[in-house]
Amino acid sequence: MHNYKELKVWQKSIDLVSDIYKLTDLFPERERFNLVSQIQRAAISIPSNIAEGAGRNSNKMFVQFLGISHGSTYELETQLIISKNLGYLLESDLETILFKIYEVQKMSFVLQKKLRGC
Repeated sequence: MHNYKELKVWQKSIDLVSDIYKLTDLFPERERFNLVSQIQRAAISIPSNIAEGAGRNSNKMFVQFLGISHGSTYELETQLIISKNLGYLLESDLETILFKIYEVQKMSFVLQKKLRGC
């Protein structure tokens, strides 16, 4: 078992969730139960799956949950691009948040490799 709270990737993904909530507060009310809900759920999935995987009994299971978390970063990225295309996000805000997502993606990938023994 791993202490997920000590993992930098988990800490960064928790920060990412806070940033996402701040960004989506600016979306139109009509998107509250549509795009905003999807974006927030994808963001929350990232640290949640890291934590769940860390609590499993094997590195193999941890890698599996890191993979799910990693997939959620791509889902989040896609939803944010759609949001920008709809005019809900400025290009500069999108670039800032995408940089943070890419950072989490890289960290997750490196941790997966480490746990696999590569």
